[in-house]
Amino acid sequence: MSRAVIYEKFGGPEVLELREVPEPHAGPGEVRVRVTAAGLNPMDWGIARHPEAAARFGISLPAGFGYDYAGVVDEAGPGAEHAVGERVYGGALGRAVADFVVVGAEDRLFRTPDGLSDEVASTLPVAASSAAAALAAVGLQAGDTVLVGGAAGGVGIFAVQLAKLAGATVLGTASESTFPFLRELGAEPVAYGPGLAGRVPEITAAIDLFGTETAEAALELGVPPERIATIAAGPTPPGGVRATGGVDAEPGALEKVAAEIAAGRLTVPIAAVFPVEKIRDAVALQAERHVHGKVVVTL
Repeated sequence: MSRAVIYEKFGGPEVLELREVPEPHAGPGEVRVRVTAAGLNPMDWGIARHPEAAARFGISLPAGFGYDYAGVVDEAGPGAEHAVGERVYGGALGRAVADFVVVGAEDRLFRTPDGLSDEVASTLPVAASSAAAALAAVGLQAGDTVLVGGAAGGVGIFAVQLAKLAGATVLGTASESTFPFLRELGAEPVAYGPGLAGRVPEITAAIDLFGTETAEAALELGVPPERIATIAAGPTPPGGVRATGGVDAEPGALEKVAAEIAAGRLTVPIAAVFPVEKIRDAVALQAERHVHGKVVVTL
């Protein structure tokens, strides 16, 4: 037997249970990963809380939990692309927070570079891909001044730093208590809330990582809609701005982010680390949306 986080009804952190389940094994073309860390994302508890969100992702009850994970390949089936002993990270929808994840060629699985801990690697698939996709969607380049909405969140920490590495000037929306944290990342903070456009100097691009406030402010400031992207406003955001997400990231984008981290040019602030036995506490903290950086669960 092995362990996995399971829920049998939709709801908040209280529905999550750590249970013993049959130990899975790798078949032809598959590998089994012994998971050591799982990074949490808003989509994880959003799916567990809302039946309509689960339906959009094809998830039905009872369901596993989480997407991002990192660990070590400990079993490889015939024809598998990864070997036993390789350190890897990737995404497994509704299956990540478990002792073992079995993945095939259709799943996202990447080799973990030397110099990256499993805890850091487990934060990358959703957040880093989403940030890279958003910056690519607006065609960010050196000399741009970009406004990042939700800059202190799990995606924002990557978006701010990737924009800086690209040579852009970065403004980031946040609460005033978060301003010192954003300055450490390299962004000039701007208070979110009503009247945002009046507090923002001239910008050439914007990405909105939380709702539509930043996108609407950018439109008000005269930024062309093709230079504004959102990741959390649904498929039809306001004013013709671009909707994007991690699935739109360019090939190799995630590996480039991992290489930047390994080289010390990009950091991943981890706000909190919880053992899997404290999964409810971890999700409750992440769902508050006030943490600075990523929340990780270890197994």
